[in-house]
Amino acid sequence: MQVEQTAVPGVLVLTPTRFGDARGFFSESWNRQRMAEHGIDLEFVQDNHSLSAVVGTVRGLHFQAPPHAQDKLVRCGQGALFDVAVDIRKGSPTYGHWVGVELSAENGKQLLVPKGFLHGFITTQPNTEICYKCTDYYAPDCDGAVRWDSCGIDWGGEGTPVLSDKDAIAPALADFNSPFVWEGAP
Repeated sequence: MQVEQTAVPGVLVLTPTRFGDARGFFSESWNRQRMAEHGIDLEFVQDNHSLSAVVGTVRGLHFQAPPHAQDKLVRCGQGALFDVAVDIRKGSPTYGHWVGVELSAENGKQLLVPKGFLHGFITTQPNTEICYKCTDYYAPDCDGAVRWDSCGIDWGGEGTPVLSDKDAIAPALADFNSPFVWEGAP
């Protein structure tokens, strides 16, 4: 497993080793013991899986507030997407900064999105599947969103994105009162 730091501390790119032959490949996408060797000690309690049929679908920018905040480990099962994490921890030296990574079925990369970060993506291939693990259960009363186009992210898409009603009416980052506070270096 290759673990890469990003420009925003705490957000990591994980690339599992793939073992391939004429049939395809095998990859261990999560191994708690191997992650602990890299200083990543998370207990996941829920797996989510979604399909976006159309290129240019934006999902996000989402978060789950305390007391049910979630770390997420995101990967692409089919197709490709541009995945983004945005720091929303009040007082953080990287507040409002974002990291974007291409995740695809082909490259096998994963993005670790810590608590205190928005998460979102845009699909770049049709019928893109995203799979992600969460460290807390979904809690509707803690669910929140920030407008996808209010953080200065270069999404790279063309035309008008496909959005949910929730994402279309989310508040801008400038109008958002984050429930997260930076507690020092991760």
